[in-house]
Amino acid sequence: MNASHLNDSTPLCYSINSPPFQYHPTIASAYFSSIFSVLGLTSNLVAFLVLLQSYKRVKTRSRSFFLVFLGGLVVTDFLGLLVTGSIVVSFHVTHFNWRQLDPNCHFCNFMGMSMVFYGLCPLLLGAAMAIERFSGINCPFSRSQAMPRKRTVIMVLLVWMIAGLIALLPIIGVGSYHMQMPGSWCFFNISSIGNDKIFSLVFSLVGLMCLAVSFMLNTVSVVTLIRVCCGPGGTQRRRDHEVEMMVQLILIMVIASVCWCPLVVTVYSADKNLLFNIRMATCNQILDPWIYIMCQWSKLRRVHWVQYVVSSLLSVGCDRLAPQSRSPEPLQSHQGFSCLFLLPQWS
Repeated sequence: MNASHLNDSTPLCYSINSPPFQYHPTIASAYFSSIFSVLGLTSNLVAFLVLLQSYKRVKTRSRSFFLVFLGGLVVTDFLGLLVTGSIVVSFHVTHFNWRQLDPNCHFCNFMGMSMVFYGLCPLLLGAAMAIERFSGINCPFSRSQAMPRKRTVIMVLLVWMIAGLIALLPIIGVGSYHMQMPGSWCFFNISSIGNDKIFSLVFSLVGLMCLAVSFMLNTVSVVTLIRVCCGPGGTQRRRDHEVEMMVQLILIMVIASVCWCPLVVTVYSADKNLLFNIRMATCNQILDPWIYIMCQWSKLRRVHWVQYVVSSLLSVGCDRLAPQSRSPEPLQSHQGFSCLFLLPQWS
């Protein structure tokens, strides 16, 4: 039921869509939401254990910094799926009435804040990791001397604080959280007028800025690594762990771009495919942990034939990039990468 003639006493979050709706969730909706949430939670839990074991074995400062960021990303994705998934699954199982359960919109506002907070955190963390890798690759000496490990933790906490402050804006009047169809979730009101438009633009611009920063800095970092690997003295300046981290960061950026662009690009235009775009964005929380899991599996399995094929192809690429300066010895590494090796392996 679309509440178009509600009186002034109607809480703000139900002023556009007010339950009960003329919609009957099917059993498939409950199964889909449950499987989606369980898969995401399990994936992030496994990824967190993988990162924890990796952190215990880490020997380089740059990799320890990067693992702290990855740990913050995994924790954020896990909590986001736990909070929002629990609410959505509970709705599909019990079919509770939001107006009766939450007459003052506190629960709806909490879910709306959670959607914004846990949505922006992966994008902000991706940009922070791109900045950290850009600094580590292009200014390694100054960074290693000036950046203690605890500063990385502070940067993760700062990202969470920024996302939290943005999520609080509708509570203080810049935008507003509203019940969304089919009645299982709340999100900020996407409108082209007033404060709702301002918040929609803030959300969209922050997301697009994070993706743009990640793309630009990661591109520069990759170009730098190619020059280091394939330029003069490349065999003496082995930076296998740098390449490994960049591969993971590039994959994180690509997944975030694919999952979030439909939402952050169209959110200010009141796109009617909001539910689909939200589901696409949520896929980011499920796909991210598989980057770390698959990388770890590739290291444990030691896929030598894949290494040989990829190493051969990339060595040819290095020959073309620096035919005069390449060392006469083949660019091979027993425990790492060959030039720009895409399948990392730990000893």
